[in-house]
Amino acid sequence: MDLSIFVAKTMALIYMAIGLSFLSGQVDTKKMLKNFQDSPGLTFVSGFFMIIVGALLVQYHNLWVQDWTILVTIIGWALLIKGTIFLAIPKPFLAMSSRFSKDSKWIGVVVIAVSLLLGYFGFVV
Repeated sequence: MDLSIFVAKTMALIYMAIGLSFLSGQVDTKKMLKNFQDSPGLTFVSGFFMIIVGALLVQYHNLWVQDWTILVTIIGWALLIKGTIFLAIPKPFLAMSSRFSKDSKWIGVVVIAVSLLLGYFGFVV
C-alpha cells in the first residue's frame, strides 16, 4: 500500500501540471503532435521512457484488486502499451491521436480529474 500511495501522490502532481498546461493554452497539441511525427528520435525516446515507467509499475504494482489501487495498475499497463505502440507503429498512432486532440481544453479537464482522484487517494485517504 505504501507504493500505491507514493505512486498516486507522484502521478497526481505530474498530471496536475500537465492538465494545467493544457488548460492554460500553453500547449499547442497540433504543433506537439507534428513535432512527434517529424522527429523519430523524440518519438522513440518518449516510447522508451513510457515502457520503462510502465514496466516498473507492472512489475512492482500489478495488483488487480477491488479498491482504488487498481488505478495505479491500469496506468502502468496503459503506459507500457502506449510506449510499445510508440516504438512499434508510431505514425498510425500519432495520426489517430491528432484526430482526438483538436481541442486541448477537454484533455486538460480529463487529466486534472485523474490528478484530483489520485491526489485524493494519495494525500487524503
